Amino acid sequence: MTEKLALLHPEIALFITATIVMILGLSPRRLVRKSCAVITGVGLIVAAVFSWNSPAMSGMFPGLLPYGKTVVTLVALLILPLLTGLVDRDYEADVARGERFDPLRTMRGEFYSFFLFSVMGVLLCVSADDLIWLFLALELTSLPTYVMVATSSHRLRAQEAGVKYFFLGALGAAIFLYGFAMLYGATGTTDIPDIARRLATSGISPIATLGVVMAIVGIAFKIAAAPMHFYTADVYQGAASPVTAYLAFAPKAAGFFALMHILSTVGWRHGDGASLPADIRVVLWVMAALTMTVGNVLALLQTSVKRLLAYSSIAHSGYMLVGLLVGPALVAQSLNPRDVSAQNGLAAMLFYLLTYGVMTAGVFAVIACLETRTPADHDVELDSIEDLKGLCRRQPLLGWALVLCALSLLGLPPLLGFFGKLFLFTSAIAAHEYVLVIVMSVNAAIGAVYYLRLALGPLVDEPNEFRPRARLIPSWPRQTIAVVSAVGVVALAFWITPIQFASNTATQAATPESSVPVAIDSASPSRGLQIAPIDQQLKPLP
Repeated sequence: MTEKLALLHPEIALFITATIVMILGLSPRRLVRKSCAVITGVGLIVAAVFSWNSPAMSGMFPGLLPYGKTVVTLVALLILPLLTGLVDRDYEADVARGERFDPLRTMRGEFYSFFLFSVMGVLLCVSADDLIWLFLALELTSLPTYVMVATSSHRLRAQEAGVKYFFLGALGAAIFLYGFAMLYGATGTTDIPDIARRLATSGISPIATLGVVMAIVGIAFKIAAAPMHFYTADVYQGAASPVTAYLAFAPKAAGFFALMHILSTVGWRHGDGASLPADIRVVLWVMAALTMTVGNVLALLQTSVKRLLAYSSIAHSGYMLVGLLVGPALVAQSLNPRDVSAQNGLAAMLFYLLTYGVMTAGVFAVIACLETRTPADHDVELDSIEDLKGLCRRQPLLGWALVLCALSLLGLPPLLGFFGKLFLFTSAIAAHEYVLVIVMSVNAAIGAVYYLRLALGPLVDEPNEFRPRARLIPSWPRQTIAVVSAVGVVALAFWITPIQFASNTATQAATPESSVPVAIDSASPSRGLQIAPIDQQLKPLP
């Protein structure tokens, strides 16, 4: 129990912070309520420190915790300033004008608490070594975001997006939970390392294969991968931009960490994606190719910035699925992980997850800083690509931040996004996935079209005189994050080697001695919920 608690120090820090923030948000003093954002940031910093010093965990990827949890907390810390002033904006103005404070009407404390609980769920996905734990972690990631989407704006569109997100999220959860149940029935345990050992000993039964496939399809909802991607555009457009920035990263990160744990039970023992069972490999291959193509093609047709970024998010999930298909490189402890970087698909996937978080936060930070006026004289969030034309001349700082982040999403060298795509390409080539590399290349060319439209509009085009001029929201934290993200896509390109080394170390598969099939001793103690496998319980009739 003590060893398990040592893995949960970041989550404990976030839980304590969420409890404090929830209480302070009900204070009648305005200064105390405003401190919720600062305290949330302090909690994330403490969690990041604990994450960086996390011990090794059991399972196939002992070094995953420090890198995975640190990346999640740092990106969450980058997104946090975007949330300032999002909820209770009108109510706080009423209180400032003399209205009596009513704790039932304020949502500031609850909103930041939901944010922290969701981040906590992603961190729990990183360290999950049990199916029950993994299910609860995925749901803890998603459930707070349903409320965040619905309450992020007073417009009916946000409430509609929250309802759609909730019901489709419940469908996805039901599918992957049923897959977990089939894995449990096939192996008699919920402990993920034990599942891997039992499947290595007795072989992968059809029930186990179907369980893994259903888990992949269900978790595809979390990462917005086809065919579970239909909700994405409506939810991204309906939610406020700061919440959309969080949705673009956190559920996706939780889903990919979950898929790493699930797929580690059936393959990747020899550093080659071909070691995955053929059925599971085909599912991942088709899902990756379909997700890339659907996302990029539909993004070409969009005039809404947020819908464009939604389909772009789908395409990026397809790119990262390629790294998941390639799998890790199995390295002996005496070798340097740097020597196998070219063939480590999981390291490329985790590196890309970091770069995507930084780039996306920058784009949404710019969108969150701007609003336009409707014909009914209501200020609404900027959403049309037409409204971004000439932004570099009107707002040079935000305009250039958008240009740099969009070009990085495109993969233009020498920006950070270029190296993210490069590592995915090299890992796929090393695994001889030549057809998939061609599909990736075609999709990268398609993506260049709409990313250039997103970058060149603010830089080159003249603003449309027949549309209302975009207005700058007086929020210096959002403008700061836009600039920080733009600087990050340039500056982090000079730190490629240490980041790549850290991602390789995090995904270095266990040595052959720890991953070879071992005999299952029924008398030995084991973790997780244990029963005899279902095929051992069923005896033929006499």
